[in-house]
Amino acid sequence: MSNKVTMYGAEWCIDCRRSKKVLDTLGVDYDYVDLEADLTGADRAIAISGRTNIPVIQFTDGSHLVEPSDSELREKVTSSQ
Repeated sequence: MSNKVTMYGAEWCIDCRRSKKVLDTLGVDYDYVDLEADLTGADRAIAISGRTNIPVIQFTDGSHLVEPSDSELREKVTSSQ
């Protein structure tokens, strides 16, 4: 398991840009997997979430969120610290 948060998304995705902004604002160290640039990224995101929706954000505890609201993402990040 990674010791870093991983976010799977695409630049055209409004929800992805919004979630990136939340992570950046909170100072979260994360890896960003651009699904348009990484040909296997979508398969990995689907394997994690069982869905094709993005963003998929996987946390260091193995849990994940799919298309989280800003408040849901903030709550998860602050409760994990």
